[in-house]
Amino acid sequence: MACILHIETSTRVCSVALSQDGACIFDKADPDGPNHAVQCGVMVEEALSFANSHAIPLDAVAVSEGPGSYTGLRIGFSMAKGVAYGYGIPLISVPTLEVMTVPLLLYREDVAEDGLLVPMIDARRMEVYAAVYNRALKPVRTVAADVVDADTYKEYLDRGPVYFFGDGSEKLTELIRHPNAHFLSGITPLAKYMFPLAERRYLREEFADVAYSEPFYLKEFVAVKPKNLL
Repeated sequence: MACILHIETSTRVCSVALSQDGACIFDKADPDGPNHAVQCGVMVEEALSFANSHAIPLDAVAVSEGPGSYTGLRIGFSMAKGVAYGYGIPLISVPTLEVMTVPLLLYREDVAEDGLLVPMIDARRMEVYAAVYNRALKPVRTVAADVVDADTYKEYLDRGPVYFFGDGSEKLTELIRHPNAHFLSGITPLAKYMFPLAERRYLREEFADVAYSEPFYLKEFVAVKPKNLL
C-alpha cells in the first residue's frame, strides 16, 4: 500500500497527515486558525521528516480540493503541488465534502443504513455549500450553493433520515424542524480523514494534473435561492 501525504486547509483548521497500509501514521492539526500560511509548511516539513526518519518512501500527495476558504485552498494546493514536483510523485485531489463524511461512515454507529448525509460548509448569511450522499458515498445531489430555509431539503427529508453536519449546519438547527432531520456536531474536514478516499484514487490512478489543477472554489457557485425569495 502507498504512503501518502495528506493536506487539508479548506476551513479555519489546518491539518497534515501521513497514511500507509490503510492506517494513519502521522497526524497534526492546528484548530486555532486560520494560520495556514504559517502552519501548513511547518506541518508538512514535520510529516516529511517523520517519513524520512522511518525510511518510508513517499508515493503521492493528496490535497483537499474544496469547496472552502479561498486563501486556505490556495495555500494547500500550492504546498501539495510543490511536494509533488519536488518528489516527482502524483497529486491526488479529494473533494472536501466527501472528506467530511469519513468519520461518520467509519466511526459512527448511529447513522441509519437508509440515511442521507449532507455535509455543509458555511458561506455567509443563510448560505451554505453542500452535497447529498447516500451511505455508499454516491452523490444523490452534487455540490451546490444553497440559500437555506425550512424547506430547502424537504424532498430528501420526506424520504427518510437526513444527517446534517459541518459548520454550515449550525444555522439550520433552529430552522429545520422536520422529524427526519438529524444534526451532528463536531465534524470538521481533517487530513487524517482523507486517506480512505485518497488511497482509493491512488489505486485507480485517478491523479490530478500537477500543473493545471485548481481548487474547487466557493466563488464558482451561484447560490440557489428558496422559491419564496425569487
